[in-house]
Amino acid sequence: MTLTSLGLTAEQERLYRFLLREPRSDMDRAAIDLRMPAARAVLAELEALELVDDLLTAVPPVAAVDLLVRRRMQQTQRQLAEMCLAWDVLTELSEEHRSGRSVQLVEHLPDGQAVTRRMHTLMNEDPGEFAHLKERAFYAETGYATPTFKGFLGRGLRSRTLFSARALDDPAQELFARSMGALGDLHRATTEPIRHLAIVNRAVAFIQADPADPKAGALQIRQPGVVAMLADVFDGMWERARDLDDLPLSPIEQQVLHALTRHDTDEAAARSLNISVRKFRAHIADLMARLGAATRFQAALLAKGRGWL
Repeated sequence: MTLTSLGLTAEQERLYRFLLREPRSDMDRAAIDLRMPAARAVLAELEALELVDDLLTAVPPVAAVDLLVRRRMQQTQRQLAEMCLAWDVLTELSEEHRSGRSVQLVEHLPDGQAVTRRMHTLMNEDPGEFAHLKERAFYAETGYATPTFKGFLGRGLRSRTLFSARALDDPAQELFARSMGALGDLHRATTEPIRHLAIVNRAVAFIQADPADPKAGALQIRQPGVVAMLADVFDGMWERARDLDDLPLSPIEQQVLHALTRHDTDEAAARSLNISVRKFRAHIADLMARLGAATRFQAALLAKGRGWL
């Protein structure tokens, strides 16, 4: 085996071996002995490779081989990375062949409507899996609760939605999340920072083009490595998030629940909390819906079972 297999040229190896035998040799003499007119240029190459020091002494063979092997491995890794890009091209070409339209691994979509249309197209072709990370469970201006999306759920779409626990300050958010959960779009709430993200079939991801500018549109990403990483991030957040039934009570909910058990009438309970009877009863209705209770007595028993009382 020669050092050429580790990336050296034949002339570089000859000069390195010469300097191993005769350190600090004169380069004019080396050029004559090795019949190498360009000995000084080859020496410069060996110095650049750190195989010869400033004193014209070759580094020990163990260090030289270790250095060359490491360099060779780095070159091989770069080549493999370049070859792996071919799979990205294959993904892109296959999608173009399947869809009959031009496909880019990263594509800018101008607005939310364009994003919704693109996601619906993907889910219509294959209603497999949908993952969504957003600030609120319900946005009046979007179409995720449209008959179209509900139709995908009916066809077997497995959907998971993560939204910020702060949104639960609005009771309508929880009611919507529960209604969608009943249709198959599972919802959980998270206290972690939120960046809008949607992933279709773990193959195509959608992120905000500029989080600081809601009007900047979105990026559709098909690059497999990036999509896989985003899917892993979502899965981790999903595992750490809490089901709607496991969420802690808000301070006002805790006060309402305790008032319910301590007072004989709604009027007295509402007065103790300094809220209207109508507001008190609305809180009770929300708590009963959250607990799945048919009566107030049942709600109290279920709340006690969860440690809320």
